[in-house]
Formats: sequence, C-alpha cells, structure tokens
Amino acid sequence: MLKVLIIDDQPAVRTALETLFEVHGLPAVAVSSPEEGLHLLAVEDIGAVVQDMNFAQANTDGAEGVALFRRIRELDADMPVLLMTAWTALETAVTLTKEGAADYIAKPWDDDKLVRTVKNLVNLRALRQENTRLRAQGNRARRALADKHDLCDVIYASQQMHEVVRLAVSIAPSDVPVLITGPNGSGKEKLAEIVQANSRRRDKPFVRVNVGALPENLFEAELFGAEAGAFTGATKLRVGRFEAADGGTLFLDELGTLSLTAQAKLLRVLQTGEFERLGSSTTRKANVRLISATNVDLPRAIAAGQFREDLFFRLNVIELYVSPLADRADDILPLGEHFLTQHAKREGRAPMKFGEDARAALLNHDFSGNVRELQNRIQRAVLVEMSDTISAADLGLSLAVGLTASPGRADTRKPTPAGTLAPLAGAPAASPRPAPLDEAGVEERAGIEEALVRAGGVVAKAAAEMGLSRQALYRRMERLGIVMERRPR
Repeated sequence: MLKVLIIDDQPAVRTALETLFEVHGLPAVAVSSPEEGLHLLAVEDIGAVVQDMNFAQANTDGAEGVALFRRIRELDADMPVLLMTAWTALETAVTLTKEGAADYIAKPWDDDKLVRTVKNLVNLRALRQENTRLRAQGNRARRALADKHDLCDVIYASQQMHEVVRLAVSIAPSDVPVLITGPNGSGKEKLAEIVQANSRRRDKPFVRVNVGALPENLFEAELFGAEAGAFTGATKLRVGRFEAADGGTLFLDELGTLSLTAQAKLLRVLQTGEFERLGSSTTRKANVRLISATNVDLPRAIAAGQFREDLFFRLNVIELYVSPLADRADDILPLGEHFLTQHAKREGRAPMKFGEDARAALLNHDFSGNVRELQNRIQRAVLVEMSDTISAADLGLSLAVGLTASPGRADTRKPTPAGTLAPLAGAPAASPRPAPLDEAGVEERAGIEEALVRAGGVVAKAAAEMGLSRQALYRRMERLGIVMERRPR
C-alpha cells in the first residue's frame, strides 16, 4: 500500500502527523532531513509527500523547502507534494503551487481537512499509477493490432476508439453489410477504409458515395447507371456506382438522408443483387460488399416513419459506433499533433508545437464538430501564427473561462487563517444550495474539487487524472453540487 512520507525536522510534528495518518488508515513514514526523504523516495512506494519548508533553526525563508520540492520534482514529477508553511513562507508556498505542488497548509493544521487532503492525494497517486499501467497496456494492444492489420494510419489513443477499430478489423474478412454510426466529423469514413483494407476485397474497387449530396432525380442514375439518352442531358453511357464497385466495396455515406422512394430501390438491389440502368431493360448483377454510414438515429427514424425497418435490418448486420471526440479526450492531443505536423509541412513551415494554453484549451473544448472541427481549427492556426508555437487564440479557442465563486462562497483570494487548509485561487465553485451529503459524499466532493484545481479548471484533464470520462465526472459534479461558473477574463 502507498505510504505518506513526512519530512520535518521537529520530532513532535513528525510524531503527531505519523500518528494522525495511521489512525486514519494511511501508512506513514517520517524523516527529519531532506536527504533522508529523498533516499526513501527512491526505495519506498510513496503515495504523497508532506514536507516542511525549513529544516535549520537559523533559516526561516523557506529556501530549504524550495530546494527539496524541486529535487522531488526532478526525481518524480508526478509525486503529490503537500507543503507545510508558517505565515512567513506562505508566499513561497503559493509560488511552488504554480510549479506543481499539490497544495499547502499552515501550521497549526486542521486534522480533518489535512487527513482528507492527504487521502485524496494518495488516491490520486494510485489512480495515476493505474492509468499509467493501463496506458502502457493500451499502447501494447494498439501496436499489436497495427502490426497485424492495416489501420490506414488512423490516429487514436483512447480505449473507446481501440475497441471499435479492433471490432472493425475482426469483422472485415466477412462480406456482411456494415453500418457505421456516429456524429458528423467523428471518423466514420476512416473506419470504413479500415474495414475495406482488411477485407478479402482489399485489392478490388472501393467506391464512395455521399448519398446526401445526390439530388433525388439523379439517385438511380448515380447508383445504377444510365444509358445514353435515358434523360435530358444524358449524352453518353453512365456506369453506376454499384457496377463500378463490382467485386469490391461500396461505401454509402449519409445514408439517413435517403427518401423512402430511394430506400425502396436500394432495398431491392440488396435483396437480389440485381439492378437495371436507367433507360435499359437489361437486368445486371453486381457482387458488392456494402458499408454504410449515418449520423441519424435510425431506430428513431423508423418509429417516425422516415426509414424502412426492412432496409435497416439489411444494412445493420454489424454496427460500428464512433463516439464523439468529446467522449474520447485521450484522442484530442494525438490527433492535434498529427494535424499540426501535417498542415505545417503542407504550408512549408518549420516544425510547430502547441503552447500550454493551447493544449489546455483543446482538452477543455466540447468539439461539437468532432475531428473535422479539430482539423479545421489547427489548419487555421498554422496559417495565422507566424511563430512556431500555437496559442489558444490561434485556434479560435479561449482560456477566458475562469472559475469564480458562487454566491455565498468565501473569496478565495483573502488570507486563510492559521489552522485551515488554504484554498487555491481558481477553486471550483460550490453550489449555492448543495444537497446534504454524508461523510463519503463530502470526501468525494473535496477530492473532485482538488482535482479540478490541480487541472486548472480543465474538466477533461481532471477526469483523466481520476480515471473517469468527462461525462462521468460531470455527472458526479452535478450530484455533489459542484458548479463550474464561467466568466470572461
């Protein structure tokens, strides 16, 4: 089990803290000097460090604490460090929180709040270790999948996307129809490419049709072909998409936009494999594997009489769902880096990078336009930014959403009396009328608030640290009465 490391030169403080933590189920080990503490960090499984800011009686400026904190960060940048300060070192402690310290407490401390904070830090450390293990496991799984299959250079890091890609390559060798669902811009066409590339038809034609862009009166001619003279303007033979895809794969995008008349004509071809060119009575056949995609909720469309149920079951032998980009935050930065490299090279620019504000803004953005929106924003940023670093403003995003206190919450900028945990500026606002919480709820709420503070208010980042999806964290915040108030800065 992870231990709490206490580094303090005062024996009474070490004994009090060690006893306090162990009484509350937190194994602790205490040492008197920075050197001993650094040694234990290297040999023990430490979950959090509680360190003093001064270790020699003649020193009261906190310089020793600063040096120790920075050494700890060099050894382990993710180690949660809680600083113990007197008022004389408070300003220094605030500075160190900007460098990554988890929080600071003033002596004398409040036992309950101190235990709660340290428990949260230890739990956070355990979550990070588990996330690191899972990420390593996920990386291995992605590499193994990519080594065995053609993934068409798809970029992803999330477990959600890995599962749908894994399913895509597993069903690819079959000839059954595949229906790919998900919002616009989420990557449905890329998934269709993966199915085709790993099918037995990989060397045959792969014909793509955006049926949503076809005028109703040209649907038959486009899909089934037309003889010369079949209609006004048809001066030569037109080979339809089914015929062009014979032996290969036909990808029908925006399927949910088809009229009922067009749906009936498509159903006939799927049932019999037969069709006639417009203006011809000759029946033709095409051996085609059909992949279709839509952002429409087809069961709801069926209930509304807008989509044929028999066609739905013909198309939906296998369904692959691509979730919105906002639901797979782990994919945002890898995709962003890929698009940044791609567009910088295309524009003849030197290698470019995201600034910290840009990374935070990307993670905190909802991306209603999904991957397509992300790509467009980065393309714009490459064109407008003259330096090699992309900012949030270049992306058309803003970090000008700050966290403010709700009515009734104390101003976090005021000095905190000794004996209490000093809140950090930018703490999430409490709900004006939070529902009554039991002890476990109070502890859970405090942990989420502290995670949000450490994440600078970036919900996606806090959720990743806690091993949750952004939606799951939002649900917990709502249940616990945590309100993120936004205002322009």
